[in-house]
Amino acid sequence: MDDKKKKKETKKTDDKSELELIQLKNQVEEFKSKYLRALADYQNLEKRIGQEREGIIKSANNTLILKILPFLDNLEKAEAFVSDPGLKLAKDNLFNILKEVGLQEIEVINKEYDPYTAEVIDMVVGDKDNTVAEVLRKGYRISNKVIRVAQVKVSKKIEVKNPNDKPNPKSETNKNL
Repeated sequence: MDDKKKKKETKKTDDKSELELIQLKNQVEEFKSKYLRALADYQNLEKRIGQEREGIIKSANNTLILKILPFLDNLEKAEAFVSDPGLKLAKDNLFNILKEVGLQEIEVINKEYDPYTAEVIDMVVGDKDNTVAEVLRKGYRISNKVIRVAQVKVSKKIEVKNPNDKPNPKSETNKNL
């Protein structure tokens, strides 16, 4: 009888151990799942912080570049009046540095006026209607984002019915000039 009792106790202990083992396995799976979720949350947080940091740096760069652009404009104006190779070198070096951080000049001359890239300062009579005739101040973009629009003169075509007639400033075609 002693043997049967021991077998029953052993069976109870085995059943209890098996139950504990199942519970421990379930706990391990639960902890593993929680760990993986926490790890994913941490990695997402790290990625978001990196993106925010990049955004702050880009914003700071754009702000600094916007403050430097008037200086570049002045160098270009001075270059038109002074024939100094040192001035040209300084302007070119500054522009190349700005290009390295992504600055691109917006090409608008002889192109159709686009209000997203240019601001009309004046209208002039021209052969083509709504075309940029002259750039007064260059526009720039960084990563396809316009950071400063160009200031331009836009041509307005005036139709003259008779070649001997002079355009009448009060006529319908000249109202927008």
